[in-house]
Amino acid sequence: MSFEIKKGLLKKYVLLKKYYNENGETAVVIPKGVTSIGIWAFIGCSSLESIIIPDSVTSIGMEAFSGCSSLKSITIPNSVTSIGYYAFSNCSSLKSITIPNSVTNIEHGAFDGCSSLESIIIPDSVTSIEYEAFSDCENLKFITLPNSVTNIEKNAFTGCKKLETLTFKGTKLNYKKILESSASINEILSALE
Repeated sequence: MSFEIKKGLLKKYVLLKKYYNENGETAVVIPKGVTSIGIWAFIGCSSLESIIIPDSVTSIGMEAFSGCSSLKSITIPNSVTSIGYYAFSNCSSLKSITIPNSVTNIEHGAFDGCSSLESIIIPDSVTSIEYEAFSDCENLKFITLPNSVTNIEKNAFTGCKKLETLTFKGTKLNYKKILESSASINEILSALE
């Protein structure tokens, strides 16, 4: 493995030799001390199946893991406050993701095209779900939205063809505000009918 790290920013990853975790998956352990995963750092690493992000990381850059089509699951540590545009887009094998309570905004296309993703529990810290955040997550069946969500942008859940259940944990008044301001929720509700 080879990392290009400058002042805590992981700029580029190059697979020189495969490392396998205890499950026999191709894995990467990001070194402690890395504070940010830069834009395009792992873009197109199609053989990457597992990644361990240390608690020192506070941000994941734009398209950092985009196109990592073999990535199956990832746990983002509580130290992460920012997940960039299309950070995990087209991670087509990603079945589960844990979004930490430190994240307040799910950016444009963050999980766009994660076609194997089946359920999402959005933490209480999230207030906004941006454009195409979960679009084309074709196998997404369950979404749980906390009371803290006040904005859901257009097409946030477009193409979620198998969606069965939307659970909103907030108040009726907050739910009405979201319905009034969020085209995406109305799209979801009509798809559920």
